[in-house]
Amino acid sequence: MELRQLRLFIEVAKHKSITKAAENMHISQPALSKSLMALEDELGMKLIIRTNKTSDLTDAGKVVLEYALRMTVLVDEMKTTLIDMTNLSRGQINIGLPPFIGSLFFPRVMAKFHHAFPNIELNITEYGGARVVKSVEEGEFELGVAVLPIDEQQFSVYPIVEEEMRLVVYKDHHLSDRVEVELKELREEEFIFYHEEFALNQIMRNHFIAVGFEPKILFKSSQWDLMTEMVAANLGITILPQSICNRAFNSDLKVIKLQDNIMWKLAVITKKDRYISNAGRTFIDFILKEPL
Repeated sequence: MELRQLRLFIEVAKHKSITKAAENMHISQPALSKSLMALEDELGMKLIIRTNKTSDLTDAGKVVLEYALRMTVLVDEMKTTLIDMTNLSRGQINIGLPPFIGSLFFPRVMAKFHHAFPNIELNITEYGGARVVKSVEEGEFELGVAVLPIDEQQFSVYPIVEEEMRLVVYKDHHLSDRVEVELKELREEEFIFYHEEFALNQIMRNHFIAVGFEPKILFKSSQWDLMTEMVAANLGITILPQSICNRAFNSDLKVIKLQDNIMWKLAVITKKDRYISNAGRTFIDFILKEPL
């Protein structure tokens, strides 16, 4: 059994597609299929159910995936530790970012970091907040940026942003002339809401439930600019962080303070029991000193 076989198997499990996995790993589809068959032959068990549209894991495949993830994380940690021991001023960091956060804060920070540390390579992947947390836990990312609160038993947390959430409505909405609005007043409203894989989805739903109702969700999206444009088209209302509201320049929108004072808190996170590279520690120190 070779480590590359396990990495190829992980990629197929991740995408549920041999074709997509082959494209991502820059390998031919027949070669990837041959590698998977060799792994199945060696283990004596079927790992993947292949159909025309998808490649799903068998029960045995799920067990192999769990161990394969652990093994690849350990090998990557070993390589990182050895690189750090050589005290080279270079490195590589795998970072997970929610799209909301990436577009708001990180282009400028990344540019400054690259200028200060040109030999450190930043590999950035955009996932929803909940998936970023899971991927940091599983070792896909060394660092992630997440919306708080988060389980501080499992993760080291480095706060970087704290700002208020705001209500966004159409200019002629019946609340548009208000200075402040309470959440409980929004019981009958229709919402443009966040997709389930985003941490804000559950965070905001919890706030609504706390004041006695579930929000009426008309549309869900993972793009803040689409959300604001849908509000500008008078399709519903939404609640977004102040930084995003500051970038919504459509004159058909009205941004209103929430009396409930709901905060949007962001932090860089790492897994507590995992080795953090010199490059990773350098990035954390940099972003804590660099105002966002």
